[in-house]
Amino acid sequence: MEVLEEKEEEQREEEELKGLEASAELQDVVTKVSGEQVCIPSDAPDFDWSTIDTSQFPSSYKTNSPKEKKLLQMADHFLKQYTYLYPERNPLFLHPVNECGMEKFVSTTVRPTLVPYVELYNWDGCASFVSDYLTMEPLKSPITPPSSLYSPTTILKYQRGNCFDFSVLLCSLLIGAGYDAYCVHGYATREMCTLDETLELCPLLRKPQEVPKEEMKKSSKYTVKPPPDLQYQSELQQEAQKKAETEAVQKSKETEEKIMEVEKPERDPLHGLRVHAWVLVLSGKRDVPKTFFINPFTGRSHSTTDEHFLGIESVWNHRNYWVNMQDCWNGCKDLTFDLGDAVCWEIMLSESNEPLQPLPGAEENEDLSDRDIDDLVEEKKLHMSFDMPLSWVALIQISPRELETRYFQGRKVILYKKAKLEKWAPKLNGNGLVKRLTIYADLDCTEMEVREWFKNRGDMLDMRQVNKQTQLTTDYFSPGHLFHLKAHTYTSLEPETEHTMEFYNEMRADDLQKRVENATEIIEYFMGRDDFLHTRHTEFGKAGEETHLAGTRAGINSRPIVQIKECFHRNLEKPADEDVAERIFLITEQKIHLRYHLKDECFTASTKDLFKAVRDRKAKSMTTTPKMCISYQAGSSEKEEKLLHDYKLLQNLTTEEKWLKRQVRQSEAEVLNILKIRKNEEMAVEFSASNYDTETDEERKQEHEAVKSTKEEQDMDYLAPFLIQLGYKGKMTKEQALHVRHECLAAYKSRLLNKVKIIQARYEKAVEELQEKEQWFQENQSRLSTEEDFLDYCSEAMFRIHITVQRLNRYYKLMARHKYLAFRDKLHMDPRLAEHLGHA
Repeated sequence: MEVLEEKEEEQREEEELKGLEASAELQDVVTKVSGEQVCIPSDAPDFDWSTIDTSQFPSSYKTNSPKEKKLLQMADHFLKQYTYLYPERNPLFLHPVNECGMEKFVSTTVRPTLVPYVELYNWDGCASFVSDYLTMEPLKSPITPPSSLYSPTTILKYQRGNCFDFSVLLCSLLIGAGYDAYCVHGYATREMCTLDETLELCPLLRKPQEVPKEEMKKSSKYTVKPPPDLQYQSELQQEAQKKAETEAVQKSKETEEKIMEVEKPERDPLHGLRVHAWVLVLSGKRDVPKTFFINPFTGRSHSTTDEHFLGIESVWNHRNYWVNMQDCWNGCKDLTFDLGDAVCWEIMLSESNEPLQPLPGAEENEDLSDRDIDDLVEEKKLHMSFDMPLSWVALIQISPRELETRYFQGRKVILYKKAKLEKWAPKLNGNGLVKRLTIYADLDCTEMEVREWFKNRGDMLDMRQVNKQTQLTTDYFSPGHLFHLKAHTYTSLEPETEHTMEFYNEMRADDLQKRVENATEIIEYFMGRDDFLHTRHTEFGKAGEETHLAGTRAGINSRPIVQIKECFHRNLEKPADEDVAERIFLITEQKIHLRYHLKDECFTASTKDLFKAVRDRKAKSMTTTPKMCISYQAGSSEKEEKLLHDYKLLQNLTTEEKWLKRQVRQSEAEVLNILKIRKNEEMAVEFSASNYDTETDEERKQEHEAVKSTKEEQDMDYLAPFLIQLGYKGKMTKEQALHVRHECLAAYKSRLLNKVKIIQARYEKAVEELQEKEQWFQENQSRLSTEEDFLDYCSEAMFRIHITVQRLNRYYKLMARHKYLAFRDKLHMDPRLAEHLGHA
């Protein structure tokens, strides 16, 4: 027996030594990793939280109510049971200290708030705002939760915090918006904990998932044999080309996989130990179909099976606290999130009828007396009837300017894999730039493409895409531009260079959808025209060439028109051999070519060539061609030639040609006008009013009211009632002028006093209502302390007192006298009285 006991003691000592060595090694790793790089904006200076002023905080931040103290005692008892039953697990994150040094239970730090903005009504808007507005601070120790948890109001004020601060703020906004959201204390990968996205693809570059095609069914020997292969050689070449393209795609995928293997991150020595906090959103409320996670650092959603999330210790909201009792050996992939399952989740404030279990081993250490048993019974009853106290955090308020500016110091930079994303607050840049994505070709940051997004621009420019390799720039516009521009691709804004302009065709009278222009041609594409025209192609000669064409009146430096080609869709109301599919005006050859649509049972289309008469300048006469029209009728014998019909057709087409020339010149002029206006728009960018620019709207409203009141005062003749009583006809004595002046001042003074009396009566009424509410509050203080409208009631009452006193003391007592004196001086200088009073 003694030998066995000695061996057991030796084994215990060896295990303790191994545990000490492991903890020492872990501490060495933590100290080495503590200096690792964290993706924090370079323009965000270090901040000392100990320097914040806590003197103006509400009393709830500095003290604990009796109910909060009782909750902390219950949390300590719960933690003792937990650590005794599960000594191998890490301590729970229950009651860290706040910014005033007071211990607060984590559930009471969550303050559900619904902010009055449509943009923050959905989860993605709330998550995007939190990730953009706050600056990330790493945890002091990557493997332990923080010792403090500040209120969301303080975090919003200083725009910074760690993952727990991010999660509490985001959870407060989501619960206020109606989501079933919870804060999560768990473990994640190094990249997620340190906000390192250099190995992640930018969300703006991610392609939508392609739907996999159904596999071809296996052929059976009883199926019908396919017909013999009658493919042409060109079709075989196309198939070979497709195969080569697929092989090239496969090779590129293989090379990408090799690059991915090379770019894999180094092994993390703290893998599985890094503490992280995020938000859990359960399905059900707000029509959420599936439970998902939200990473508060990025604002993006993740599946609960995402490999970046390695385990969960606990979750909580503003009502309760749950401890995860499931094994996280496979991360969060196998976890169930039914918080009502007592096997998977241990709830702190239980609503079941099970009694609180005493600490195991208590019977062995000492016998429980009757008094101890009574205490346990009382504790059990209290535990059953105990509700979570109200949040000690003040109401979360976000101003419209905070919602619009968002980023810390107005700018945020995010580094992705071969890409860099920059964000700015609206109107911070002079050109309205709010977002820029730079795409690199390699890891050496060789710029390949730059995409820029704009906001609130008067020219309706939304996005600009610049290809650094081809130097092509493409501008994208929203509806509302002067020329209904949709997109504009160019290398330079100079004329007669290559330009591709797309338009909102439904807003244009000519239904123009796209126009491509360079030095030699203009191609215009139309959509939805009544004449079925869909393409117009114009070719030009070199500028300055001598042309001896009839009807040509172009300028000296203008490009001569060589050819105009128009293509039409099928008009089913006409026969195919009478419906023109293509017509070409060969201006230099004095020829017009017509090609009609293909008939059903024909392999070729009917054509017609019309030749115009050529004027001989020397002979001063018209010379005609041997034959005015050469036609080909497909599918039947040629019709008898009708010279009169061909002559009228030629006349109509000649008139149409002149009209087309004018249209081409108008298109050229429109292009020049667009380029000129685009230059001016880029040189002097104008902004449109923002949806959240309430200050500008308020200023305009005040200016309008001031102008309106001034105009009313100017239009109103304040002496008219008194002059009518006097019977004034242009002359009065000095005594009459003094009397009129005295009566007018007395009336104005009486009017001001009446206003003061009205405000004084309203003030007294407000004070009486406030006293009644205060008396009611004192009578119902015990019940009111458990209601959520307590803080809102107090803030509303104080706000009303402040506004009423401010209006009475500062405005209607001081400004009333200033108004009286100003009116007296104005009346004193009135020309109708000054002339008779002798001080004009």
